[in-house]
Amino acid sequence: MTMQAAFFPGNKKVEIREVEIPVPGPGEVLIKMKASAICRSDMSLYYGSSVFSGDSTCGCHVPGHEPAGVIEKAGEGVSQFQAGDRVAVYLAVGCGECPSCRSGYKMFCEEFKCIGFDAHGGDADYMVAPAENCMRLPDEMDFITAAVSTDAVGTLYHAQKRLSVSGRDTVVIFGMGPMGGAGVMIAKALGARVIAVDMIHERLEVAKELGADHVINGGEADVLNEIARITHGAGADAAIDCSGSPYAENNALDCVRAHGRVAFIGESRETTIKPSDQLIRKQITLIGSWYFPIHEYDEIADFIIKKELPVEKLVTHTFKLEEAERAFQLFDERKTEKAVFVWE
Repeated sequence: MTMQAAFFPGNKKVEIREVEIPVPGPGEVLIKMKASAICRSDMSLYYGSSVFSGDSTCGCHVPGHEPAGVIEKAGEGVSQFQAGDRVAVYLAVGCGECPSCRSGYKMFCEEFKCIGFDAHGGDADYMVAPAENCMRLPDEMDFITAAVSTDAVGTLYHAQKRLSVSGRDTVVIFGMGPMGGAGVMIAKALGARVIAVDMIHERLEVAKELGADHVINGGEADVLNEIARITHGAGADAAIDCSGSPYAENNALDCVRAHGRVAFIGESRETTIKPSDQLIRKQITLIGSWYFPIHEYDEIADFIIKKELPVEKLVTHTFKLEEAERAFQLFDERKTEKAVFVWE
């Protein structure tokens, strides 16, 4: 039996290949895909490089690290899942035995592999995943929401949980891509006043729909002056950068009050900051935040359902798998925001 699967041979090329449907081994499950979201980090593979080290640039792995679907078959020794179960897949595969794996933070395992980079992902009709990486979906959650709930929503939920965001806070979120949009809806659901910052007008309009109380176009206004005006000179309580831009990272540090909290989420290889002025003398807490521990997913899914988060508003386009070349091209050209492959 064969299936279709996407591959990145490099240099912005996408190939849909006919390959054998994989067979789940001991401790694994075969998942029939229903939704698989495209992420900006996928573009590194699309270009022929990778945000991760290892052999993920070989073009031999199916991309897609935000998949959701229905278990078709359980391998030997799998008792917690069975055929018909609806699941999303945790992107980090670890050894399963080290302290990081046992704590749920599989991405800190020394043997860490990332689904969609170092192991086959969800941009295929079927995928095999470790059963311990499967996260059961609530009955009320559709598959598109499930796919987006893993990386975008899960990452921003975990970051704001670590920042202790609440109704007492004014939170500034920089970068209104899917991550930033997820951050807006989560902060609002936690009761915070939210300021959204971007340089694209259309993104700021979406931020308003997602609940942002104030929006600032960084190409048209002085961001720090606007935040000072909105907060009556007090500064924000917390700030989150989802862009990875050095300008935004510095603005995040500068815009918060003394004892403010800041999270960097957007990938950034190098940034220059002023530790004395921005951190030490304001006694700021600065964290880096990446993904979430797997045991937190039930909490994340419950939050989405109970707070009725409009996760679907983050998705601007859906595609069939056979449209993968066009889907990645449009995403690369930033003509889509969150895009998702869907199956009937």
